[in-house]
Amino acid sequence: MSSAMPSSRWLRSFHPAPDAPTRLVCLPHAGGSATYYFPVSKTLSPGVEVLAAQYPGRQDRRSEPCLESIPELARQLAGELAGWTDKPLTLFGHSMGASVAFETARLLAETGVPVLGVIASGRCAPSTDRVETVHLRDDEGILRELRELEGTDTEFLGDDELVRMVMPAIRGDYTAVARYRCAPGVRIPYPIAVMVGDADSRATVEEARAWAGHTSGGFDLRVFPGGHFYLNDRPAEVTAAVAGHIARWSAVPDPVAR
Repeated sequence: MSSAMPSSRWLRSFHPAPDAPTRLVCLPHAGGSATYYFPVSKTLSPGVEVLAAQYPGRQDRRSEPCLESIPELARQLAGELAGWTDKPLTLFGHSMGASVAFETARLLAETGVPVLGVIASGRCAPSTDRVETVHLRDDEGILRELRELEGTDTEFLGDDELVRMVMPAIRGDYTAVARYRCAPGVRIPYPIAVMVGDADSRATVEEARAWAGHTSGGFDLRVFPGGHFYLNDRPAEVTAAVAGHIARWSAVPDPVAR
């Protein structure tokens, strides 16, 4: 298979790295887009080929209806990734993206696509019983949530026209999060590395540690100082941690420590 990046509605390649031995697939948080991972791609390339997922309903896909189901997001992403069998994949997701990463890995395991592991950031374990009601709020209530989490550009939040344009996708993502359920005994055969902020009210350290029950391939937990978007404040440390997991799982040189 050619390593050239094909045209895809779902995957963005900001820094093509055709000679990289592995690929990192980055999955955004609720309301997020592929461009959130541009800095990660810039840092890891060319040692790792980074693909960032673009969910429907935002940016260049804003005319498409959003998907209010994490399993459906995973199903379509797994379908996109099923052809990428020439290099092993690592799945990295933050918040909602962590759940999408887990469900995508479950599907890829069934089809034999080579996966090194899953890196889950800022998200409680799939089987954690946490009531989510953000999607039931009015628009201003959802905006308050985004401001509290500090993961969205505050200038964007002050632009009424932009907010109205993307609100359906944001609400759809939070609906998907609220509806998601996973049985306690469901495991993937790949290692799971979890990263979380020590002051994250949306995913406590104990809720993050419960990811250990969803893998038969090894588990690691790292706690960073900070809240839900701790990774915005510590980009170098987080990217180095991601690179370290990829290096250990693939036994290739660490792309950051080159």
